[in-house]
Amino acid sequence: MDHFSYKNGELYAEGVPVRDIIDAVGTPFYCYSTATIQRHYKVFADSLEGLDTLVCYAMKANGNLAVLKTLGDMGAGADVVSSGEMDRALAAGIPADRIVFSGVGKTAEELSAAVDAGIMQINVESEPELEALSAIASAKDRHVTVSIRVNPDVDAKTHEKITTGKSENKFGIDIGRAREVFSHAASLPGISPVGIAMHIGSQLRDLKPFREAYENGVTLVEQLRSDGHTIDRIDLGGGLGIPYFEDEGESPPPSPEEYGTMVKAVVGNLGCKVMLEPGRVIMGNAGILVSKVVYVKQGPSRRFIILDAAMNDLIRPSFYNAHHAIMPVAEPAVDAAYEEADVVGPICESGDTFAKQRPMPPLNDGDAIAFKSAGAYGAVMSSFYNARPLVPEVLVTGDKFAVVRRRIEVSDMMAFESMPDWLEGSG
Repeated sequence: MDHFSYKNGELYAEGVPVRDIIDAVGTPFYCYSTATIQRHYKVFADSLEGLDTLVCYAMKANGNLAVLKTLGDMGAGADVVSSGEMDRALAAGIPADRIVFSGVGKTAEELSAAVDAGIMQINVESEPELEALSAIASAKDRHVTVSIRVNPDVDAKTHEKITTGKSENKFGIDIGRAREVFSHAASLPGISPVGIAMHIGSQLRDLKPFREAYENGVTLVEQLRSDGHTIDRIDLGGGLGIPYFEDEGESPPPSPEEYGTMVKAVVGNLGCKVMLEPGRVIMGNAGILVSKVVYVKQGPSRRFIILDAAMNDLIRPSFYNAHHAIMPVAEPAVDAAYEEADVVGPICESGDTFAKQRPMPPLNDGDAIAFKSAGAYGAVMSSFYNARPLVPEVLVTGDKFAVVRRRIEVSDMMAFESMPDWLEGSG
């Protein structure tokens, strides 16, 4: 469920006409719904009622400060994968004792910053990282709480670029070696290994891989306890999918309620604090990308709807062959004649394509459209490619909206650059 719908023939974000935002900030822009963010977080958290849990929002999905503040105020923690994300989480008011640092390639500088910040937990992904963290913590005369991320070798049955739990993936320590590595970790100075962590992938549409991985985790916890270790945490990661194909009758993924029921059934008797790291399921359907039609072009074999948004603004269709439902801002007539078209951006690459041969209602130059389910992995993956400005981000609550990241213009980009002295005055 989201809060983007037609009222009186116009698309609204909660109580705000999207056209009012277009008039105020221009296109393209991202728009997020506070009510949707809050609802999704609450539904997910409520599904785990009865367990000792901490829901750490995976901010790689969307790291806007206003989004983080909205979730932090509801009690969410943050799952970060860089020191930059950690700094953003702290700046948004999420306390250090609700922050988990994940990521396969943490640098010494990042580990040092995490130790200094006193965050709740570092999820260690390799033996070299374990040694580095021990040395850093010891040098600072600090003791750091860690979980060991294990790779359970479970196929999440999702896109190859977002699966993380198979043995050939770069993430975590092979679960078959976990007891050995955990024993070594317990012997190192500056480190207190108290739990295990896992994350098998993103956009999962079936609970079976989750259950298999979690059952493997429960077995490992029991083995580690039998080895004499105190294990009081289990981090289950994130990955629950959302519907992207609503306009094509796609069957929905498991609901948070179904997911929570499974989690409680599998890990509920462990006596562990259960940590979860949802991202897409919180933010995906809480955001749209709004764009305008620049031209409608008829080619020899197909029609092209050319937008002012491009692959640098929303890379998911180009990168993952991802599908996003497209809504005109003006509601189409009930009897509108739909015609297939390729929906494309202005960048000089054939990959700058949002949809191929998608049935689209009549659209003309200047008409506005919105890509649905763009709140996760949209703005955070955008770039300056082709020297295109980064688009604004707008947050709506009720009948109010605010620009929470302004448009980053070409002049802003060039301000970070400088001319070497041997070129000054040349030409």
